[in-house]
Amino acid sequence: MGHPYKDMLLLEDAVRIAGPAAFNVMLKPAGSLCNLGCAYCYYLDKADIYGGHEPRMSEEMLETVIREYIAANDVPEVTFNWHGGEPLVLGLDFYRKAMELERKYADGKTVFNTLQTNGTLLSPEWADFLRENRFLVGISIDGPRDVHDKYRKDKGGAPTFDRVLKGLTLLREHGVEFNTMSTVNNVSEGRGLEVYRFLQSIGSRYMQFMPVVEHVKDRRIVPPSTEGARLAPWSVSSMGFGRFMVDIFDYWVRNDVGRYYVGLFDATLANWCGVMPGTCAYDRTCGGNSVIEHNGDLYPCDHFVYPQYRLGNVAETPIRTMMESSRQVRFGIDKRNSLPVKCFQCKYLQLCNGECPKHRFGRTESGETGLNALCAGYYHFYDHTAPYMQKMKELLQQELPPAYVMPWARMRR
Repeated sequence: MGHPYKDMLLLEDAVRIAGPAAFNVMLKPAGSLCNLGCAYCYYLDKADIYGGHEPRMSEEMLETVIREYIAANDVPEVTFNWHGGEPLVLGLDFYRKAMELERKYADGKTVFNTLQTNGTLLSPEWADFLRENRFLVGISIDGPRDVHDKYRKDKGGAPTFDRVLKGLTLLREHGVEFNTMSTVNNVSEGRGLEVYRFLQSIGSRYMQFMPVVEHVKDRRIVPPSTEGARLAPWSVSSMGFGRFMVDIFDYWVRNDVGRYYVGLFDATLANWCGVMPGTCAYDRTCGGNSVIEHNGDLYPCDHFVYPQYRLGNVAETPIRTMMESSRQVRFGIDKRNSLPVKCFQCKYLQLCNGECPKHRFGRTESGETGLNALCAGYYHFYDHTAPYMQKMKELLQQELPPAYVMPWARMRR
């Protein structure tokens, strides 16, 4: 069997390209600047691209980005995703100005804001601002103290667990909506349910789990293709990740469906049902979630902020023009078109779609490149969860809540 999609533009691609412009942009107003020094952070080295200078988005650039981004989307709702580095290092006045500019350029559209933070800089004043402006806040916390503090230390090497919990408590006390983002690394392996129950205990109802698989050279994170690069010691193994998620799923599907939400579970059920998964890693193509750096440079993805992927600068070229450029389209469809032939023979392709291209440095048994390094773990997860996902799909088709799967799941023990 040959490659079914090599260098092809499919009808679904043409429909998406010709349809109303709708995309997300992750804003990095402080670039890679951060008050922490997490061992596995793939973004800390991005300052090298800009000469090592301390990055900060100017007020002029902030206005350009907000005006351009709102205008570029042809949909009634637009979301600003503030990210880093650590976006809070810019201070409250920066975001007060951003809110003012969003109101100025909204043009009848509804504007939402999300912000991803390590939580250590949060204060009562910050919490009030975030609640008043209806921010959805993502808190980065990896699990219980020993799991979190293993790699999430500050610049001086001090642990951060207590400071993160203090910030998270402030959000809860001030009524700020939040979710948690947790990396799954080598220390997490075998502790999936423990991490999940811990996150429940601190008030998280919406959880994202991100596998950490990085390469290093001379103690710096580099692309896997870099000569002399080796797998970072903190990387999670393929089956370690799969088992981590299965351990959580087995508890969740019997006790927590409809009460607690896990990103991978939601995306998997969505793909079972043939609807958009809501997470770009599990979609068929990429290209709808780009990054704007502090100086206005646009990149196709948070994981591909390297000079060779730079699409242009918003001060020189409209965001929409760059997002609709042939380079961006090619980047997006290459996610599907560059998959190994083995993937097109897999019964779970429609669930993972090869996952994120940043993890595709493995080889198939025949030696073909581009296999996701987490393939075995994902296959284990999808194979294990298939009967339950099928049951939830049937419930949805009957216009019943997926939570009805729980008593059925308990009977399967």
